[in-house]
Amino acid sequence: MESKLFTPVTFGPLTLRNRTIRSAAFESMCPGNAPSDMLLDYHRSVAAGGIGMTTVAYAAVTQSGLSFDRQLWMRPEIIPGLRRLTDAIHAEGAAAGIQLGHCGNMSHKSICGCMPVGASSGFNLYSPTFVRGLRADELPEMARAYGRSVNLAREAGFDSVEIHAGHGYLISQFLSPSTNHRKDEFGGSLQNRMRFMDMVMEEVMKAAGSDMAVLVKMNMRDGFRGGMELDETMQVARRLEQSGAHALVLSGGFVSKAPMYVMRGEMPIRSMTHYMTCWWLKYGVRMVGKWMMPSVPFKEAYFLEDALKFRAALKIPLVYVGGLVSRDKIDEVLDDGFEAVQMARALLNEPGFVNRMRAEENARCNCRHSNYCIARMYSIEMACHQHLKEELPPCLKKEIEKIEAKG
Repeated sequence: MESKLFTPVTFGPLTLRNRTIRSAAFESMCPGNAPSDMLLDYHRSVAAGGIGMTTVAYAAVTQSGLSFDRQLWMRPEIIPGLRRLTDAIHAEGAAAGIQLGHCGNMSHKSICGCMPVGASSGFNLYSPTFVRGLRADELPEMARAYGRSVNLAREAGFDSVEIHAGHGYLISQFLSPSTNHRKDEFGGSLQNRMRFMDMVMEEVMKAAGSDMAVLVKMNMRDGFRGGMELDETMQVARRLEQSGAHALVLSGGFVSKAPMYVMRGEMPIRSMTHYMTCWWLKYGVRMVGKWMMPSVPFKEAYFLEDALKFRAALKIPLVYVGGLVSRDKIDEVLDDGFEAVQMARALLNEPGFVNRMRAEENARCNCRHSNYCIARMYSIEMACHQHLKEELPPCLKKEIEKIEAKG
């Protein structure tokens, strides 16, 4: 069968030159919540490497939606910098996408400027901090913030937006019974828990109009006992299809409750804490990190079994993400009926991987799944340990080698 990989694919008003997308993996390259030259250079390198579309991650629609101090915050002041970024991407022949979201309870006052807000009040161990549940009368304005961010993305030259409705962030917190304990019309039944998502999608589709593609990242499973499972998430997918979304990106996991369900493999705790500047957080994570972030075995295309059930049940275009590192597996996924594939770690390891796949039928990237890139992302920019300019301390080298030997 002839490969579909390098054939065009269309999502709403947008046609990509091939079926590859750089997934919206957080880069931690936005000091001051604004785009940097480092962010531009990275996405330009991926665009030059042959990608169909590269997605900038993950932009907060309000200041309260920030979970990191090196994360984008959508506001008029950063539009010129984002326009430089999209111009650079387009000059290399790729489309430019941006992921929009709100972290909900996954923040701290020192970062987001207020007590973190979420679907329900409570205490978040991840930060750690108390969280205030959003009032029903605040939700329409929060939904409008998503719409305003779509308009800002258009002004900045983006071709597509990806709405983040997974991974335990705000929309996901409303959807999941684990985090939604509301007693009003936004809690209880799944129909009620989808109301905030419906409000957001109404604003997003209105803002997107006829010239912006809209993708939505969603969970197929929350990845822990008491979270959403396929019976409910399939209904969420159907609702998003009805809302007019142009494609769904099928993912899973909560970064606060099951982070390695999202990423798979093992989190290198010593590498993670090495870059932390807060002494009590550094030693706290060293003591309980393995318990808070238990490893989940990595295998190539680890979400595929669940994603195939969505492919069989839905007509909407679907984008597969999760553990793709070889052309063989990518061709298999596309032959299974997925319209496109997303990759993150493979393209951090090798920004030109897509071009190499065009040249080599059996191309496989050299990512060895130590997750060092993710470990340092919480404090400084995401980077692959194989391409660092600085020398790693022996203790970090040893940890990485030990993890990679298991794989």
